[in-house]
Amino acid sequence: MQLEGRDLSIGYPDRLVGSGIDVALNTGEVLALLGPNGSGKTTLLKTLLGLLAPKAGHVRLGARDFAKLSDRERARAIAYVPQTHQATFAFSVETVVLMGRTAHGSLFSRPSAHDRAVAASAMARFGIAALANRPYTMISGGERQLVLLARALAQEPQFVVLDEPTASLDFGNQGKVMNEIRALAAAGHGVLFTTHDPNHALRAADRACLLRAGETLAAGPVGEVLTKPLLESLYGAPVETLTADGRTAFLPG
Repeated sequence: MQLEGRDLSIGYPDRLVGSGIDVALNTGEVLALLGPNGSGKTTLLKTLLGLLAPKAGHVRLGARDFAKLSDRERARAIAYVPQTHQATFAFSVETVVLMGRTAHGSLFSRPSAHDRAVAASAMARFGIAALANRPYTMISGGERQLVLLARALAQEPQFVVLDEPTASLDFGNQGKVMNEIRALAAAGHGVLFTTHDPNHALRAADRACLLRAGETLAAGPVGEVLTKPLLESLYGAPVETLTADGRTAFLPG
Protein backbone atom coordinates (compact mmCIF):
# COMPACT_ATOMS: atom_id res chain seq x y z
CA MET A 1 0.00 0.00 0.00
CA GLN A 2 1.19 3.52 -0.76
CA LEU A 3 0.25 6.99 0.46
CA GLU A 4 1.06 9.37 -2.36
CA GLY A 5 0.91 13.07 -3.11
CA ARG A 6 1.56 14.11 -6.71
CA ASP A 7 2.31 17.59 -8.06
CA LEU A 8 0.89 19.11 -4.91
CA SER A 9 0.34 22.78 -4.33
CA ILE A 10 -0.23 23.30 -0.62
CA GLY A 11 -1.37 26.15 1.54
CA TYR A 12 -4.30 27.96 3.12
CA PRO A 13 -7.24 29.90 1.67
CA ASP A 14 -5.30 33.16 1.79
CA ARG A 15 -1.82 31.99 0.80
CA LEU A 16 0.20 29.46 -1.13
CA VAL A 17 2.92 27.69 0.89
CA GLY A 18 4.44 25.30 -1.65
CA SER A 19 4.00 23.83 -5.11
CA GLY A 20 5.20 21.05 -7.39
CA ILE A 21 5.70 18.63 -4.49
CA ASP A 22 5.82 14.87 -5.06
CA VAL A 23 5.94 12.57 -2.04
CA ALA A 24 5.24 8.85 -1.62
CA LEU A 25 5.33 6.56 1.39
CA ASN A 26 5.08 2.78 1.21
CA THR A 27 4.09 0.47 4.03
CA GLY A 28 7.18 -1.03 5.64
CA GLU A 29 9.38 2.03 5.19
CA VAL A 30 10.30 5.25 7.00
CA LEU A 31 10.42 8.64 5.28
CA ALA A 32 11.96 11.66 7.03
CA LEU A 33 10.93 15.18 6.04
CA LEU A 34 13.48 17.89 6.83
CA GLY A 35 13.50 21.63 6.31
CA PRO A 36 13.96 24.94 8.10
CA ASN A 37 11.12 26.65 9.95
CA GLY A 38 8.52 27.93 7.52
CA SER A 39 9.49 25.53 4.73
CA GLY A 40 6.01 23.95 4.61
CA LYS A 41 6.59 20.66 6.44
CA THR A 42 3.52 20.83 8.69
CA THR A 43 1.34 22.17 5.87
CA LEU A 44 2.41 19.22 3.71
CA LEU A 45 1.59 16.77 6.52
CA LYS A 46 -1.88 18.29 6.98
CA THR A 47 -2.48 18.03 3.23
CA LEU A 48 -1.48 14.37 3.17
CA LEU A 49 -3.78 13.75 6.14
CA GLY A 50 -6.74 15.41 4.44
CA LEU A 51 -6.90 18.18 7.05
CA LEU A 52 -6.13 20.68 4.27
CA ALA A 53 -7.32 20.29 0.69
CA PRO A 54 -4.52 20.53 -1.89
CA LYS A 55 -4.66 23.69 -3.98
CA ALA A 56 -3.55 21.55 -6.92
CA GLY A 57 -2.53 17.94 -7.45
CA HIS A 58 -3.93 14.97 -5.58
CA VAL A 59 -3.41 12.69 -2.59
CA ARG A 60 -4.09 8.98 -3.02
CA LEU A 61 -4.17 5.98 -0.73
CA GLY A 62 -3.41 3.11 -3.07
CA ALA A 63 -5.67 3.67 -6.07
CA ARG A 64 -8.24 5.70 -4.11
CA ASP A 65 -8.60 9.47 -3.90
CA PHE A 66 -7.94 10.23 -0.23
CA ALA A 67 -10.46 13.08 -0.23
CA LYS A 68 -13.25 10.62 -1.05
CA LEU A 69 -12.58 8.31 1.91
CA SER A 70 -14.84 8.45 4.95
CA ASP A 71 -13.50 9.69 8.29
CA ARG A 72 -13.54 6.09 9.57
CA GLU A 73 -11.55 4.86 6.57
CA ARG A 74 -9.01 7.65 7.00
CA ALA A 75 -8.62 6.91 10.71
CA ARG A 76 -8.00 3.23 10.02
CA ALA A 77 -5.43 4.12 7.38
CA ILE A 78 -3.43 6.91 9.05
CA ALA A 79 -2.64 7.92 12.62
CA TYR A 80 -1.35 11.44 13.27
CA VAL A 81 0.81 12.60 16.16
CA PRO A 82 0.99 16.42 16.24
CA GLN A 83 4.00 18.36 17.45
CA THR A 84 2.06 19.95 20.31
CA HIS A 85 -1.23 19.20 22.00
CA GLN A 86 -3.03 21.37 24.50
CA ALA A 87 -4.61 19.32 27.29
CA THR A 88 -8.12 20.64 28.03
CA PHE A 89 -9.93 17.88 29.89
CA ALA A 90 -8.50 15.78 32.71
CA PHE A 91 -9.01 12.41 31.01
CA SER A 92 -6.87 9.62 32.36
CA VAL A 93 -3.87 8.59 30.30
CA GLU A 94 -5.54 5.25 29.58
CA THR A 95 -8.65 7.03 28.28
CA VAL A 96 -6.57 9.18 25.93
CA VAL A 97 -4.82 6.10 24.54
CA LEU A 98 -8.17 4.31 24.18
CA MET A 99 -9.37 7.19 21.98
CA GLY A 100 -7.20 5.65 19.30
CA ARG A 101 -9.61 2.70 19.25
CA THR A 102 -12.59 4.80 18.07
CA ALA A 103 -11.50 4.07 14.48
CA HIS A 104 -12.54 0.47 15.13
CA GLY A 105 -15.79 1.08 17.00
CA SER A 106 -18.15 3.82 18.06
CA LEU A 107 -17.08 7.03 19.76
CA PHE A 108 -19.79 6.45 22.37
CA SER A 109 -19.44 2.68 22.87
CA ARG A 110 -17.67 1.24 25.89
CA PRO A 111 -14.14 -0.04 25.20
CA SER A 112 -14.03 -3.80 24.78
CA ALA A 113 -11.58 -6.10 26.52
CA HIS A 114 -9.64 -6.23 23.26
CA ASP A 115 -9.53 -2.43 23.08
CA ARG A 116 -8.13 -2.26 26.61
CA ALA A 117 -5.54 -4.94 25.82
CA VAL A 118 -4.37 -3.05 22.72
CA ALA A 119 -4.14 0.19 24.73
CA ALA A 120 -2.23 -1.52 27.54
CA SER A 121 0.23 -3.00 25.07
CA ALA A 122 0.79 0.42 23.45
CA MET A 123 1.41 2.07 26.82
CA ALA A 124 3.84 -0.69 27.81
CA ARG A 125 5.82 -0.22 24.58
CA PHE A 126 6.45 3.41 25.47
CA GLY A 127 7.07 2.77 29.16
CA ILE A 128 4.05 4.72 30.40
CA ALA A 129 1.91 1.91 31.83
CA ALA A 130 2.40 3.33 35.34
CA LEU A 131 0.72 6.57 34.19
CA ALA A 132 -2.51 4.83 33.10
CA ASN A 133 -4.68 6.34 35.85
CA ARG A 134 -2.96 9.74 35.97
CA PRO A 135 -4.84 12.75 34.55
CA TYR A 136 -3.44 13.69 31.16
CA THR A 137 -3.39 17.33 32.30
CA MET A 138 -1.09 16.49 35.23
CA ILE A 139 1.83 14.89 33.41
CA SER A 140 4.84 16.51 31.73
CA GLY A 141 4.95 17.65 28.12
CA GLY A 142 7.35 14.84 27.27
CA GLU A 143 5.05 12.27 28.89
CA ARG A 144 2.11 13.67 26.93
CA GLN A 145 4.04 13.13 23.72
CA LEU A 146 4.57 9.49 24.63
CA VAL A 147 0.85 9.17 25.39
CA LEU A 148 0.00 10.54 21.94
CA LEU A 149 2.41 8.07 20.37
CA ALA A 150 0.74 5.24 22.28
CA ARG A 151 -2.67 6.48 21.13
CA ALA A 152 -1.47 6.38 17.51
CA LEU A 153 -0.18 2.85 17.97
CA ALA A 154 -3.49 1.77 19.53
CA GLN A 155 -5.23 2.99 16.39
CA GLU A 156 -3.55 0.12 14.47
CA PRO A 157 -3.15 2.16 11.28
CA GLN A 158 -1.35 1.35 8.06
CA PHE A 159 0.56 4.64 8.21
CA VAL A 160 1.81 6.77 11.09
CA VAL A 161 2.54 10.47 10.54
CA LEU A 162 4.53 12.27 13.22
CA ASP A 163 5.27 16.00 13.35
CA GLU A 164 8.64 16.43 15.14
CA PRO A 165 7.98 13.49 17.49
CA THR A 166 11.09 14.05 19.64
CA ALA A 167 10.79 17.83 20.07
CA SER A 168 9.76 17.71 23.74
CA LEU A 169 11.50 14.48 24.75
CA ASP A 170 14.63 13.97 26.81
CA PHE A 171 17.68 12.21 25.36
CA GLY A 172 16.66 8.73 26.53
CA ASN A 173 13.11 8.97 25.25
CA GLN A 174 14.31 10.33 21.90
CA GLY A 175 16.18 7.07 21.44
CA LYS A 176 13.10 5.10 22.47
CA VAL A 177 10.97 6.88 19.85
CA MET A 178 13.57 6.38 17.10
CA ASN A 179 13.70 2.67 17.93
CA GLU A 180 9.91 2.49 17.87
CA ILE A 181 9.78 4.17 14.47
CA ARG A 182 12.02 1.42 13.08
CA ALA A 183 9.95 -1.22 14.85
CA LEU A 184 6.75 0.15 13.29
CA ALA A 185 8.28 -0.12 9.82
CA ALA A 186 9.51 -3.65 10.55
CA ALA A 187 5.93 -4.56 11.52
CA GLY A 188 4.69 -3.35 8.13
CA HIS A 189 3.62 0.23 8.88
CA GLY A 190 4.64 3.19 6.76
CA VAL A 191 6.07 6.00 8.90
CA LEU A 192 6.52 9.65 7.93
CA PHE A 193 8.12 12.01 10.42
CA THR A 194 9.42 15.55 10.35
CA THR A 195 12.60 16.50 12.14
CA HIS A 196 15.16 19.28 12.43
CA ASP A 197 17.87 16.75 13.29
CA PRO A 198 19.44 15.02 10.27
CA ASN A 199 21.01 12.50 12.68
CA HIS A 200 17.56 11.24 13.61
CA ALA A 201 16.79 10.82 9.92
CA LEU A 202 20.06 8.97 9.38
CA ARG A 203 19.26 6.64 12.25
CA ALA A 204 15.61 5.87 11.59
CA ALA A 205 14.70 6.64 7.98
CA ASP A 206 15.06 4.74 4.73
CA ARG A 207 14.48 7.81 2.60
CA ALA A 208 14.55 11.56 3.17
CA CYS A 209 12.85 14.53 1.54
CA LEU A 210 14.38 18.00 1.91
CA LEU A 211 11.83 20.83 1.72
CA ARG A 212 12.91 24.45 1.34
CA ALA A 213 10.57 27.42 0.79
CA GLY A 214 7.76 25.09 -0.21
CA GLU A 215 9.75 23.23 -2.86
CA THR A 216 11.58 19.90 -2.87
CA LEU A 217 15.32 20.45 -2.76
CA ALA A 218 16.17 16.74 -2.88
CA ALA A 219 14.57 13.37 -2.20
CA GLY A 220 15.86 9.81 -2.12
CA PRO A 221 17.75 7.30 0.04
CA VAL A 222 19.15 8.92 3.20
CA GLY A 223 22.73 8.09 2.23
CA GLU A 224 22.35 10.08 -0.98
CA VAL A 225 20.26 12.98 0.30
CA LEU A 226 21.76 13.67 3.72
CA THR A 227 25.09 15.13 2.66
CA LYS A 228 27.03 18.13 3.84
CA PRO A 229 26.45 20.19 0.64
CA LEU A 230 22.71 19.51 0.52
CA LEU A 231 22.19 20.19 4.24
CA GLU A 232 24.13 23.44 3.98
CA SER A 233 21.96 24.45 1.05
CA LEU A 234 18.80 23.41 2.93
CA TYR A 235 19.52 25.38 6.09
CA GLY A 236 21.71 28.14 4.67
CA ALA A 237 24.33 27.47 7.33
CA PRO A 238 27.63 25.59 7.62
CA VAL A 239 27.47 21.94 8.63
CA GLU A 240 30.23 19.85 10.16
CA THR A 241 30.53 16.12 9.44
CA LEU A 242 31.86 13.61 11.95
CA THR A 243 32.71 10.06 10.93
CA ALA A 244 33.74 7.25 13.27
CA ASP A 245 33.52 3.47 12.95
CA GLY A 246 31.89 3.90 9.58
CA ARG A 247 29.04 6.02 10.93
CA THR A 248 28.37 9.66 10.09
CA ALA A 249 26.90 12.45 12.20
CA PHE A 250 26.16 16.08 11.39
CA LEU A 251 26.70 19.11 13.62
CA PRO A 252 26.01 22.80 13.07
CA GLY A 253 29.17 24.49 11.81
